[in-house]
Amino acid sequence: MQRIIVPIDFSEHSEFALEAASNIAKKYEAELIVLHMLELSDAILTAGNDSLNEEAVFYLKLAEKKIETFLDKPYLEGINVTPIIKHFKVWSEVNDVAKENDANLIVMGSHGVSGIKEVLVGSNTEKVVRHSEIPVLIIKHNPILFDFENGVFASDFSEDAVSSYLKAKKTFEKLGAKMHLVYVNSPDGNFKSSSEIDKLVSNFLKKADGDLENLSNVNVVSDYSVEKGILNFANLTGADVIAVATHGRKGLAHFFEGSISEDIANHSTLPVMTFKM
Repeated sequence: MQRIIVPIDFSEHSEFALEAASNIAKKYEAELIVLHMLELSDAILTAGNDSLNEEAVFYLKLAEKKIETFLDKPYLEGINVTPIIKHFKVWSEVNDVAKENDANLIVMGSHGVSGIKEVLVGSNTEKVVRHSEIPVLIIKHNPILFDFENGVFASDFSEDAVSSYLKAKKTFEKLGAKMHLVYVNSPDGNFKSSSEIDKLVSNFLKKADGDLENLSNVNVVSDYSVEKGILNFANLTGADVIAVATHGRKGLAHFFEGSISEDIANHSTLPVMTFKM
């Protein structure tokens, strides 16, 4: 864990993410890259007009001052913090910053959304989750006594999920967290018999780990929906974080097919970590 990206918009939830990221950074002596998206219009960025250029400089200087004030926090003492301001207008480009800086993790604050607003507007956090090629940790609340001891990794144990499982396993090991695997058997998740699930899980672990040593950490639960099953199991086990795989769906396919990972990210009160398949 060498570099952690923390996108900020100066909101309360941005500060929650910054404090959570600082706790991880201290533990692993990692660098924090604090990213602010200025989101200036094309007219301001490309205009040759002196007044518009002056306006761009004004907003840039204002952002620099706001970041300096925002980063004046006691919990950041002793941490190498690099502020970056980008003129992006689309949050999918956070992944580009992560690539450029060889980052290992993105930590974002989110208040979550629901209902029609979720479908029509979505959130910046969702946009980052859909495009990120590295894990994204989503923080909802003030990270009091923030630490990872128990984590839940929810999976359908399909072949597509092997890579995300291995990434999650490696990340949990780095964080020093015990990983509980869970499969939710539900009417909306292609209901399976016990023997079918046993075969599915065994084949998955053999392919992913080469053995069945992790079989004792697999929990099969039944619930009315996959989302409810994951959230209820996390509460039951006293989990500190929920990890899920995401297909990174974009556009209309996302709205028609839905995404359990993004529903979890929106509705969970616990921190959620996503891993792209």
